[in-house]
Amino acid sequence: MTPSPESIAAVDAAITSRRATRAFLPTPVPRQTVEDILAVASRAPSGTNVQPWKVYVLTGEAKAALSRKILDVFDDPVALAQHSEEYVYYPTEWVSPYIERRRKIGWDMYGLLGIAKGDKAKMHAQFGRNYVFFDAPVGLMFTIDRIMCQGSWLDYGMFVQNVMVAARARGLHTCPQVAFLQFHRIITDHVGAPASEMLVCGMSLGHADPSAPVNALVTERAPVSEFARFIE
Repeated sequence: MTPSPESIAAVDAAITSRRATRAFLPTPVPRQTVEDILAVASRAPSGTNVQPWKVYVLTGEAKAALSRKILDVFDDPVALAQHSEEYVYYPTEWVSPYIERRRKIGWDMYGLLGIAKGDKAKMHAQFGRNYVFFDAPVGLMFTIDRIMCQGSWLDYGMFVQNVMVAARARGLHTCPQVAFLQFHRIITDHVGAPASEMLVCGMSLGHADPSAPVNALVTERAPVSEFARFIE
């Protein structure tokens, strides 16, 4: 089938309009919509079709209760010291160009929020917004069986991307969040995940708040010529 310009534009728009949204409206998202998004996302490829993803969907009081549990620890330095990530997401040593990219997005975001360099109290408060899902009505927690290896984690990334793109196709926004990893014990206990599962990441889902300054942040991307090499 030859794709039409309209279908190409629609897919491209869903991908390129995706961004990490950090302020949401309280507008509810119907459960059926979430189920439809997950059904579409499940078409992600996985080695020998093992489909390693597991998703816990939180709304209402279940979501609010989890936020309270995490914030009680996040705001207590003594309690916070007892929680750490179960796997290493970021490199232990930052080098160029990655460190510059990391710093730029941080200061671009803080600039939009009016947070001055060194204002640790405001930075802490803003980071804590992760744990209320930036006020999104839906929170997603993604887990994987511990027995699965690196290949399945690569597959999982494609599934998570599908979730975000399918959400955009429906006029919704998302924020994938590794910030939840530090509190994996609280989260897996709260959602009833068995010990055989590991937390991969969390995600906020809902309608973006167009009036929030932080949502004006659009991150840069390196040009194709910088990361691709064509060999003929």
